[in-house]
Amino acid sequence: MLKGFRDFMMRGNVIDMAVGVVIGAAFTAVVTGFVSAFLTPLVGVVVGAAGDFSSYKFTVASVTFPYGQFLNVLIAFTMTAAVLYFCVVLPVTKATERYLPKKPKTPKRPCPECLTEIPQAARRCSACTAHVEPVAATAL
Repeated sequence: MLKGFRDFMMRGNVIDMAVGVVIGAAFTAVVTGFVSAFLTPLVGVVVGAAGDFSSYKFTVASVTFPYGQFLNVLIAFTMTAAVLYFCVVLPVTKATERYLPKKPKTPKRPCPECLTEIPQAARRCSACTAHVEPVAATAL
């Protein structure tokens, strides 16, 4: 019983996933700290609320709606998403495009026997192994 558990825990993908979760939690703390320490007070200065909207509320028929708490969470979410996009997603996308360019797609056509997509220059279908005549590049 313990041997099976040990084997499961020593698989590479379980360890990789655990490391990813721990790094993700640490990164979340960094982004949340940046947003709460710098961006939320900046928004508060702009709108004159000192970065805290929790006291904003309205009352209808003696029922209080504390919409300020929702505003705090909404602003924190929006700023966190913006920081992640501009500081992580955008740079990684640019670096991927620059250093790992996509291979150009080869033109495809259907196999006349099984209708599987095959490259135009193919002489045999990879699915049904039927012989096919290659299409000349100028014929397109």
